[in-house]
Amino acid sequence: MKFDFDKIIQRKGTNSLKYDFAEEYGKPADALPLWVADMDFQTAPPILKRLEQLVQHGIFGYTDHKEDYVQAVKNWYQHRFAWDIQGEWIVKMPGVVAALAMAVRAFTKEGDSVLIQRPVYHPFSSVVETNRRNLVNNPLKLVNGYYEIDFDDFEKKIVDHQVKLFILCSPHNPVGRVWKEWELRRMGEICLKHKVLVASDEIHSDFVWQGFRHRVFASLSPAYREITITCTAPSKTFNLAGLQAANVMIADPQLRERFRQESWSAGYSELNAMGLAACQAAYEEGGEWLEELKEYIWGNYLFLKEYLEAKMPQVTPGVLEGTYLVWLDFRNLGLGEEKLEEMIVNRARVWFNGGTVFGPEGEGFQRVNIACPRPVLQEALKRLEQAVNHR
Repeated sequence: MKFDFDKIIQRKGTNSLKYDFAEEYGKPADALPLWVADMDFQTAPPILKRLEQLVQHGIFGYTDHKEDYVQAVKNWYQHRFAWDIQGEWIVKMPGVVAALAMAVRAFTKEGDSVLIQRPVYHPFSSVVETNRRNLVNNPLKLVNGYYEIDFDDFEKKIVDHQVKLFILCSPHNPVGRVWKEWELRRMGEICLKHKVLVASDEIHSDFVWQGFRHRVFASLSPAYREITITCTAPSKTFNLAGLQAANVMIADPQLRERFRQESWSAGYSELNAMGLAACQAAYEEGGEWLEELKEYIWGNYLFLKEYLEAKMPQVTPGVLEGTYLVWLDFRNLGLGEEKLEEMIVNRARVWFNGGTVFGPEGEGFQRVNIACPRPVLQEALKRLEQAVNHR
């Protein structure tokens, strides 16, 4: 490979949420962290170069984007997802979670119902409940180790609770599904039928594995486009979460104006200069790095699967269609949630995301971030093996 993804970079002592806050989260200081969804790889060299130029200039005043930024975003989504967007659709935000919160506030009122599909990325619940909206859950069905959508329940919940907004996770975090076109269309038709808006979190869309294809929900029909707030960011793809740059695409001008007004009412209007520069550089020059990164991460997944099959067959990895987050099933160990956490954290000294963080449907599961150098993943698995086989 042209890029060295085996290189281990010391992150402790950098105020890294992943590495420097174990004790604040109630974990042992020496726990090996494979939890929060950022990567242990330096970002793409063209991005570093662009940021270095900005630092050397040395002035960090108020910054906005020009047409070349818009063109970079448009080219990325057209080339990779065959989605033609218009520049005026783009609303810049500091992150996808902030965008989801703005969508909840802009398109619902207190007491209105918002639908999610658990187990799912936990801020979905928090942006609904902390804004005093009614959280409605359409739980995914686990069928022979594979998660499916319960469409009958999906529509029934929408009707029974008069749902106004559906937050879609595509690809799905944490279960790793990449929704098929027919699945997206079936949800889309139900939402159209009952006048439900869709906030689609597509932040993991660049990580889709062999045999699968990410389809932008809004691209599937003009009707879906007009009801959708598509939330995207380069942060997962290029390890830029700390620079806080996201692009929200809203085609309908009335929805876009309501979203902007809500954002302005919160006092937010510009991205930071570093985030803008990094996003543009990523979409202009980051493709080669990304393709090698994906090859490396897929190798990590195969390594993890083979290791578990050989050394810990009681622990089953979920099918990984998208994302770099593996949903591990520990239920065959027969441990309760408290004992499972004790084994993983205090005996194995590894730090994953406990499954119940994503909703009670995650009991017995753990989410593992495999976007790390393979020696790090190997060490985590060795620690886990010792704890599992000597419990």
